[in-house]
Amino acid sequence: MSQTARSTLSLVSPEPVDHPVAPHSPDAAGTPPRHSPETPPTASPDRPTVFDMIDRSLHASAAHLTMGLSPAALAGAYLDWAAHVSFSPGKQLELMTEAGRKATALADYAGRALMEGEKAERPVAPLPQDYRFAEASWRQWPYNMLEQSFLTVQDWWQDATTGVHGVTHQHERMAEFCARQILDAFAPSNMLLTNPEVVRRTFNEGGMNLVRGFQNFLEDAHRAAAHRPPPGTEDFKVGEDVAVTPGKVVFRNHLIELIQYSPTTETVTPEPILIIPAWIMKYYILDLSPHNSLIRYLVGQGHTVFAISWRNPGAEDRDLGMDDYVTMGPLAALDAIGKIVPERKVHAVGYCLGGTLLSITAAAMARDNDDRLASVVMFAAQTDFTEAGELTLFINESQLCFLEDMMWESGYLDSTQMAGAFQILRSNDLIWSKVVREYMLGERAPMIDLMAWNADATRMPYRMHREYLRHLFLDNDLAKGRYMVFGRPVAVGDIRVPIFAVGTEHDHVAPWHSAYKINLLADTDVTFVLTSGGHNAGIVSEPGHKHRHYRIRTKTETGHYIDPDKFVAETPVKEGSWWPELSEFLTVHSGEPVAPPSMGAPAAGLAPVCDAPGTYVLMR
Repeated sequence: MSQTARSTLSLVSPEPVDHPVAPHSPDAAGTPPRHSPETPPTASPDRPTVFDMIDRSLHASAAHLTMGLSPAALAGAYLDWAAHVSFSPGKQLELMTEAGRKATALADYAGRALMEGEKAERPVAPLPQDYRFAEASWRQWPYNMLEQSFLTVQDWWQDATTGVHGVTHQHERMAEFCARQILDAFAPSNMLLTNPEVVRRTFNEGGMNLVRGFQNFLEDAHRAAAHRPPPGTEDFKVGEDVAVTPGKVVFRNHLIELIQYSPTTETVTPEPILIIPAWIMKYYILDLSPHNSLIRYLVGQGHTVFAISWRNPGAEDRDLGMDDYVTMGPLAALDAIGKIVPERKVHAVGYCLGGTLLSITAAAMARDNDDRLASVVMFAAQTDFTEAGELTLFINESQLCFLEDMMWESGYLDSTQMAGAFQILRSNDLIWSKVVREYMLGERAPMIDLMAWNADATRMPYRMHREYLRHLFLDNDLAKGRYMVFGRPVAVGDIRVPIFAVGTEHDHVAPWHSAYKINLLADTDVTFVLTSGGHNAGIVSEPGHKHRHYRIRTKTETGHYIDPDKFVAETPVKEGSWWPELSEFLTVHSGEPVAPPSMGAPAAGLAPVCDAPGTYVLMR
């Protein structure tokens, strides 16, 4: 069966099969399994019984109140921790001893602070990434005592929730995380009367900062109720202020628009570039403003660039699965590019989930002897999910079932639900800092292109996201060689083209240690770049951007693996942007420059449809 036929079947099938089955079995032809009169059909994610629907409806309703977090998963973690603590008198004695020691140290600091003032050495220092108490006023009485009291309690709870013998690793991390979230909500920096900067500002302005803050709060509440983006995003219109690199949409199907960008050089490298962004985001993260557009940069370096723009799915797309995203995404784009630039291999670039999808696609192509790729480039993408960061805190059977029930009701995972999950993971940076700055100090953070893009999120179909979470996050099937594409397993080790992988130092979505695991899975040359910044800011790192640095190292196919810590210790730091390294990598693995190809291929049925950025990127 052709790939197009597979995609069509998956689109029209009313009851898609979750797991591949033998090609000649009755189920493979779409015939539902038969049940004897005595045996009622069992529930499944796609065929719930009436009783199962009752539970799902209840769970979906509860999910809206808990921001998608499963109460059962949280309760399980708490009970596991509480049961083991209650049955560990040694740990209890240790905690009581530690509480006494910390209380003594705090009392000693109080006395020294009264005598020495700001020169008194603090017994507990904030974590390096904790900027709540960086303001100089926190060194003055009585705010220094509020800060130290809070940090002392936080430090004690860190001891209480970790190192409890017998608690599972995931439950320990969940208990630690939840304790930290609760404490953060009551931090003195978040309170009007205990934050010295807020107190000083209120006194100096006669309370006008609070008036402005209340106005900001009302505006945000109104926008949230009306499902409107944050204030300031209207200054970054797609196609006018961002995503303005000239080009044409040369191909469109139900899931993607393929954009071909207009050349700006007299000659180009013969092998074109295909950019595959994550479907959780709008593609123009790589085509923001003209000065920080990676797409514009690559075009200016003499590359022919194509980019996928994903459709924003709705309830009608609930049954689109990962195979559909492979078929109607990268493979369909490669087919179209092959008509526009015939007999040329393609440099495929994947970002975040798009990088994971690219690795799956490249592995399937290698399995099927499809040699259309010249190289594989992955930005902040994961192929092994054993160290996938704090997102894995809530990836277990209980949490996934709860999330599936929430998606089952609507047919998709909404962007606001995804945003809520990321905000919880980084509550200090994304929630409480905003409360202090915008609602207490009355200051609006200036909107920038990256923030405006971040507010322009997309949805994810029910089936695809369920398969992604279960087979990759939960079961780690891709790294274990059992991930199925079109009914047959694929292996990342089958990819033989050169790989260029980028990780970012402060990535909370795809931690760089996780992205680094491509060195373990791939059996080819791997060039790994570790750059400063986070998941997005580290990728949008144009030449001339201040305070940027990176490390780069290549492991050849016959070279030996080095662990991440050794990579950092032995690889020299280079100042500036890593984008020139990417352009050089692409050029080295390309042929001699040629004249730019035509825009589209009208003779092959690929006449330009409309101007970039297309229509799918505008879907809300």
